[in-house]
Amino acid sequence: MNRHSPEEIETMLKFVVGVCLSLTLTGTIFTVLYSLIFVTQPLGQSAPNDEKFFQLINPIATFLTGALSGIMLNKTSSSSKPSKPQTK
Repeated sequence: MNRHSPEEIETMLKFVVGVCLSLTLTGTIFTVLYSLIFVTQPLGQSAPNDEKFFQLINPIATFLTGALSGIMLNKTSSSSKPSKPQTK
């Protein structure tokens, strides 16, 4: 049985969370772009439902971007400890 070290488990968890947040942010961006490009808007202004939608999406996208960058830039205390040289 292959046991993973805590550093490996933490790295895998960061990867999975990063991929999930990236996919969510990408889906949000494509949804907004689709609604801007392919949905018919009234002349001169956007529809009231679309304005509410964009007001809702803005903080969600900002949070996802911040959370994703925080996860990717986070240095853990376990990985910042100097490792002891291994002797055989």
